[in-house]
Amino acid sequence: MSFDETDLTKGQLRKLNALRKAVGDDLGKEVFAKWFKRQAKAMNIDETDPVAEKLTAALSKLEKDSTFRLGNKGYTVRRARGQGASGFIVTKN
Repeated sequence: MSFDETDLTKGQLRKLNALRKAVGDDLGKEVFAKWFKRQAKAMNIDETDPVAEKLTAALSKLEKDSTFRLGNKGYTVRRARGQGASGFIVTKN
């Protein structure tokens, strides 16, 4: 697999240069190409966040309610902390 060095990110260039120093130019490029190919396959997997799905399902009931507004900056939802605290804390951003 060939790759264009100008399209690589800063971290990928660092890895390529480190491999070149460690095992030589030709072998370093070959090893990097294999690693790069494996990374491309791993990045294509899109995993959805189960918590985000549950929040979306809970808020979908309010989708048609015109009085429910989240504002431009939205809200932050956190778990309550401290002695005897339970539930969630919602603050406006």
